[in-house]
Amino acid sequence: MSGRTIELVLAGAMAGTVFVTITAGTLVAQSRKDLHFNVGVRSGISVNNPYGSISVKPSLNNTVMINAMLSSDKVEIDSSQNGNRVEIQSHLLPGATAENGRVDYEVLIPADASITLHSNTGSLHAEKLHGDVTLEGASATVDIRDITSAHVHVKTLNGPVTLTNVQDGHVEVDSLSGEVTLNRVTGPLVQVISTSGPINYTGDFGDSGDYRLTSHSGDIEATVPETTSADVTASSVRGEVHDDIPLQPKAHTSFIVRQGSAFVGTMGRAAVSSTVVLRSFSGKIHLRKRTSK
Repeated sequence: MSGRTIELVLAGAMAGTVFVTITAGTLVAQSRKDLHFNVGVRSGISVNNPYGSISVKPSLNNTVMINAMLSSDKVEIDSSQNGNRVEIQSHLLPGATAENGRVDYEVLIPADASITLHSNTGSLHAEKLHGDVTLEGASATVDIRDITSAHVHVKTLNGPVTLTNVQDGHVEVDSLSGEVTLNRVTGPLVQVISTSGPINYTGDFGDSGDYRLTSHSGDIEATVPETTSADVTASSVRGEVHDDIPLQPKAHTSFIVRQGSAFVGTMGRAAVSSTVVLRSFSGKIHLRKRTSK
């Protein structure tokens, strides 16, 4: 049977479905477990998954529906509900590894619910929600999109982070070395702190927000339209700083502006504008003008 894979499906076992896969003479039991919870408005859901992916999308009613695919019998699912709070935990059993302890979750929650996700290795995905979103991972890929009027908090070590179409949110991203990409992200506070990873922002900085992009050694690039209104401060101690958009200079600054290492000025003429601070110790900073295609 070398090189061949045979999959058997046994329904009804373990309150779910068991998938038995035989690969090169090795018997591996995969199982699927479905969980359902009824909750009220503004509920809270947390999923803690050491190994594997978590994907969250909105449900059509006040129901939390969880589909979990377990890679083997070395991991099980612990679940609990306390009022409006639902907690899901992947429970590793003796002998579990990153391979046989993997669980992949597909989660449907009410759009106004708050969600907390944790995974060391699997991808984390959340979309079309307007409750608070907290995602934590080590090397996990983080993808957040179409979130409105919510607090978004992301903490990761070296996994890439992408936020797309996050509007009117309080956004905080903390990364060690992963690349952080923000596309059309606006809100009262948008803050990214990275040790060595690059930060890329594409958007218009909103109307009256506070935007702070900071990296110790990673490059920072912000691409904005000419119609953007913002007070911009950019500085790098050892890196280069470039500005493709003419800024109206300020008469007074809090530090000495040196050509090529810092710039300070105002974009646009709107009565209400955002405050933008771009800072790096040794990385390059580039403020680009977005061109229409």
